[in-house]
Amino acid sequence: MKDLLRYMAEQLVEQKDEVSVTERETGGELFLELRVAQSDMGKVIGRGGGIAKDLRTVVRSAAPAGKRVSVDIIDK
Repeated sequence: MKDLLRYMAEQLVEQKDEVSVTERETGGELFLELRVAQSDMGKVIGRGGGIAKDLRTVVRSAAPAGKRVSVDIIDK
């Protein structure tokens, strides 16, 4: 899922080398932190958060059954 999120983010941004995803698991929930350059934040979040919502939906639907996944977008 980490690779899926990274791939999708890289398709949206200008500074592809600034994209990174870290993951940690706590209490059965997987937390993914997407980091992009400040100048690319708008491209990843989208108007009204629409793109961010879509990224989260795709990642959650790719998760194994019963696995909770949370995606946070953080600027560098």
